[in-house]
Amino acid sequence: MSNVIPEQEISGMVRNCVAYCRKGTKVGDISLDAISDVLASDDNGFVWLGLYEPDESLLLKLQEEFSLHPLAIEDASKAHQRPKIELYGDTLFIVIHTAQMIRGAMEFGETHIFIGPRFLVTVRHGASLSYASARARCEQNPTLMALGPSYGLYAILDFIVDNYFPIVEEFKRELNELEQDIFAETYKKETIQHLYELKRELTNYRMVVSPTQDIVNQLMLYHPQLVKEEVRVYLRDVFDHVIRVSEGTDTMREMLTAAMSVNLALVTVAQGEIVKRLAGWAGLLAAPTLIASWYGMNFTHMPELAGKYSYWALIGVTLTLTGGLYAYLKKAKWL
Repeated sequence: MSNVIPEQEISGMVRNCVAYCRKGTKVGDISLDAISDVLASDDNGFVWLGLYEPDESLLLKLQEEFSLHPLAIEDASKAHQRPKIELYGDTLFIVIHTAQMIRGAMEFGETHIFIGPRFLVTVRHGASLSYASARARCEQNPTLMALGPSYGLYAILDFIVDNYFPIVEEFKRELNELEQDIFAETYKKETIQHLYELKRELTNYRMVVSPTQDIVNQLMLYHPQLVKEEVRVYLRDVFDHVIRVSEGTDTMREMLTAAMSVNLALVTVAQGEIVKRLAGWAGLLAAPTLIASWYGMNFTHMPELAGKYSYWALIGVTLTLTGGLYAYLKKAKWL
């Protein structure tokens, strides 16, 4: 067994390649060429390999060392796979989506997982945090690591799901910041635009979370040859967390929908009030306009034109009519 990893392997694509004995303790870092030797040994240990955006030649090397199915290798070489879980002989191939906030924007990634009786391989693409902390936590519990690759699989899934929670909290924070603009009576195009963008991102986020729930559920119920019975209780905890994230996501979607409806309703009400006021002032001006237009027709025989006080009487009638109409509209809250 070689304890030296070649320089080209640590250039970025191979993040870790570790052998563990059957007691769950770490044997040490190994090279890719030594993987087949470890798997052929009688120790009954397993290999945990972590990759980040490997090239085709590296994946072909994995296919050779782990005897992986070519279709699974083809899927692992390409990002933008749908979340799924497939069984190829005695190897399980899992595609799960990851998400994280990067500089205030949500970005998505993928993790392709190969799990066999004596190996665990993770292939990360795009936005995805390193699983070094999950692996370190596993190494602190040799008794559980003795359960084999399925416990490592649990640790990875738990790490991915735990990173879903901060994104939901970020959505809540942004919605709370928009609350004042949502209930404002003045229309702001930016508010509706921001709410729409949040809902679009939340919908995309739900498309990440929902399949994860199905994948974890399948691992809890099926594939006993790869997922130990002792690990299923831990997977139930992951399943519970996924449900909480899913419910939180659905709640946020409903709140965003309600926020958009409330904002539009308030804007409509405010516009209605403006229209009422304009209509009130138009009605108020209609009375003197009618009287002025009446006497602007220049008829020859208008008896009141010859009266001594007709001008002042007409002013008084106009003011009285206008004042009465103003008082009525003010009482009706149209002004």
